[in-house]
Amino acid sequence: VGALTEMVKTGRNLTERNKLGWLPLHQAATHGKKECLEILLEGERTMKGQTPLFLAVVAENVSCVQCLLEKGANPIIADKDRETPLYKACEGENVEMVAMLLGFGAGVNKHCIQGWTALHEAVIRNNMEICELMMRAGAKLSPVNMYGITPLFAAAQTGHVEVLNFLITNGADVNSQANDGATPLYEACKNGHGEIVELLLSKKADANKPTKAGLLPIHIAAQRGYDEIVSRLIQVTSKSRVRRSGISPLHLAAEHNKDNTLEVLIEADFDVNAKLSTDRSSIYQDRRTTALYFAVTNSNIDAAAMLLEAGANPNLDIFNPLLVAVKQGCVQMVCLLVEHRADINVKIPTHPTSFPASVMFCMKYLSLLKYLMDNGCDALSCFKCEHVHSETELLLSAQFLFLLYCQFCDIISSPSIRHWAGPIIDALLDYVGNVQLCSRLTEHLDSYEAWACIKEKSSEYLLHQGPTLSKQVRYIYTSLQQPSNVSKRTFKGDIFLKFPLTEIVQAKSQHKLLCRL
Repeated sequence: VGALTEMVKTGRNLTERNKLGWLPLHQAATHGKKECLEILLEGERTMKGQTPLFLAVVAENVSCVQCLLEKGANPIIADKDRETPLYKACEGENVEMVAMLLGFGAGVNKHCIQGWTALHEAVIRNNMEICELMMRAGAKLSPVNMYGITPLFAAAQTGHVEVLNFLITNGADVNSQANDGATPLYEACKNGHGEIVELLLSKKADANKPTKAGLLPIHIAAQRGYDEIVSRLIQVTSKSRVRRSGISPLHLAAEHNKDNTLEVLIEADFDVNAKLSTDRSSIYQDRRTTALYFAVTNSNIDAAAMLLEAGANPNLDIFNPLLVAVKQGCVQMVCLLVEHRADINVKIPTHPTSFPASVMFCMKYLSLLKYLMDNGCDALSCFKCEHVHSETELLLSAQFLFLLYCQFCDIISSPSIRHWAGPIIDALLDYVGNVQLCSRLTEHLDSYEAWACIKEKSSEYLLHQGPTLSKQVRYIYTSLQQPSNVSKRTFKGDIFLKFPLTEIVQAKSQHKLLCRL
């Protein structure tokens, strides 16, 4: 103190700043040097806009804070982040300092740069005493930050029951929404605060109020796997509102492998065949729609079994879940789906083939291939190839059918599969009668000496003989005369296939050829 007094008397420069922009005044406030503070008291700020009062509050030097306030320091001045001394006192949970600042007229409703108030800070720290001081000093009950979050929302988010109840008692709106539409109830469910959920529901919180994304509290609780909260929400959630959201809690539980939650929802009779809305399905490249699809994609046997046993239909998705399981090589999942009547001969609408797509996906898993064949997969269609048809039939098929469908020999000729060709063909021949191998399949079998014996399993194949061909020609010709009646189907041998109207119309231009045939 004596040295400082001497410096003042001799006219030394006491406004010279250090690298942080601090003056001797700031140092005195920070280190609790009250006597020095009284000598140096000025209204200067650091480069961050911090006043001596601000620094004294941060350092929790109560005596210095009192001195500065008594000497006229302004408690409303904020730093460059717009944080006031009162805000910092609440952040530090210093009740004495908060009371002192309020007594000297600190701005109780000032917002920081992100919109938080001193009350927000007191709430997230669950400090009831400071909250009560703030309310008595005139703090607004529901100020919002830049995200639309109120103190009540913050209390629900952090799980502070006492403060939450205090705010509700003082009139805070339990159904207020943040900028994204989330309510305090939604946020409590998101963070697994069961006691908060119960309190909010007892205070008339609306469990059917959706976020801007259309999700209800039960959705987020199911996604996070909070079983008890889900059980409570089931009692107050409207299933019609769930349907309108375009997504079931079952989808989210299955997607995130929350098996216990999935079981709770199934027992509550949520529809196991509920589909995602078109908008929600389009988020996924495979356009999945069912909870079962999520379970299969995750290779979650238990979840898939629960859904199937509850009545889930394994054939509702555009890309059949069975194909996912086969592609993954998951034998247990494939067996489970087949046992529950998954379509073994399913095809992919966007990538049509002349044979079951399941065969295409299990070419590297011979045990799976044989299992599918044992359970009725159509092996014969793999050998119905344009390369073995008569000249007349080849012309017809090339014009109307095979140009639109990828054949078995096309797939097995791909570089990644061709070295498996022999064993695959050998396995399939065990499930068909006499067939003639097309030139491409024969070429593959001739490429390895060890595969030569496989050809002996096949002989001249008798498919598509005269009567069948005539029937096919008559059907297509009739269809071409009345395209509006057959816009969705056409005939190929003994198999009905999807066929666009535009292709029928295009084919009509070939009617002269058909007449000659």
